[in-house]
Amino acid sequence: MLLRILTAVVLIPIVVALVWWGPHAVLAAVAAIVAILALVEFFELGNRVGMRAYQKWTLVCVAGLFYAQFSQGLVETRTFGEGISLVRSAQGGILSVEPILLIFVFGCVAIGLLTRRPLHDVPSSMAVSAAGLLFVAIPFSYLVRLNDIPQLGRQLVLFTLCLVWLGDILAYFVGRGFGRVPMAPALSPKKTWEGGLGNILGSLLVAVVFARWMQVDVITLMVIAGVANIAGQAGDLIESAYKRAAAVKDSGKLLPGHGGVLDRVDSLILAAPVVWVLYQWLAKPGP
Repeated sequence: MLLRILTAVVLIPIVVALVWWGPHAVLAAVAAIVAILALVEFFELGNRVGMRAYQKWTLVCVAGLFYAQFSQGLVETRTFGEGISLVRSAQGGILSVEPILLIFVFGCVAIGLLTRRPLHDVPSSMAVSAAGLLFVAIPFSYLVRLNDIPQLGRQLVLFTLCLVWLGDILAYFVGRGFGRVPMAPALSPKKTWEGGLGNILGSLLVAVVFARWMQVDVITLMVIAGVANIAGQAGDLIESAYKRAAAVKDSGKLLPGHGGVLDRVDSLILAAPVVWVLYQWLAKPGP
């Protein structure tokens, strides 16, 4: 616990300062590095169950994916009356996610055909490579899209981080003090439904505070926080499933007291795209 607290005391101010004052390009680059570190750990879990990813190729595509997400923020759309929209690129080099996905697919096919690995390894290698891209990199990359939202981007990133952080803290203390009913004993024996409810309560408290700061309807932000929190808890559980399958306690050892990078961002991976989508649907102001 002491190591967990000390690591958090050091990292949280750095992350908050980066989000609030860092240039968008720097935040996108740091998010890409975090995703790559998490994927390296994910692929190591795959190695333990005999699934060897096309690691270098996937990591190259992940870098391209984060650039594509960042570049979408360089596109300016202005809507005028009677459904007239003007779209222009603020800078060159705009790239969408779809070409990256196609490049990844055809690259995996080429590697599978040309590899010296046994042919029976090809399906599992493709599967774990695609799983890393789909279940880790793509959802996590929506932190970059959140940051690009005009006016409120930085606040939304901090909101997403805080709902995960405070939710985890309350889940720990509520679960430890009042937890009785196991949530998923096969995946994470220490998690309880009482702790899960405490987790949701923490995210709702964050929504109340941020709604006042961001001048967003509090009920709307509470809905976003609650759904994102549930998605985050699902991300935590699915990462526990990965570790159980690989017979390890932590995904890595990079963060003292917390385990690996994947251990630290597992909830954030699925919470980020939920916040982005629900904000577009429920809270984003009209043109």
